[in-house]
Amino acid sequence: MAERRVNVGWAEGLHARPASIFVRAATASGIPVTIAKAGGNPVNAASMLAVLGLGAQGGEEIVLASDAEGADAALDRLAKLVAEGLEELPETV
Repeated sequence: MAERRVNVGWAEGLHARPASIFVRAATASGIPVTIAKAGGNPVNAASMLAVLGLGAQGGEEIVLASDAEGADAALDRLAKLVAEGLEELPETV
């Protein structure tokens, strides 16, 4: 299982617009990815309601995970997106 631990870079946390950006990026990765607060239960990263339900705040640590083929590259891109509070999924890391 590939895993990335990262602090949320969006000041407002994973709410509304940032959550939408993240969910679109997770869906675009083409692999199943989970997201959780550190020590919490993982949820489907492609589900807007599940991501919003985490209530992840800016600066809080989250865990991204996947056991799919190609997970390392996809998780690297998603981790960069979250850590830097980017507006879209980076093409390269």
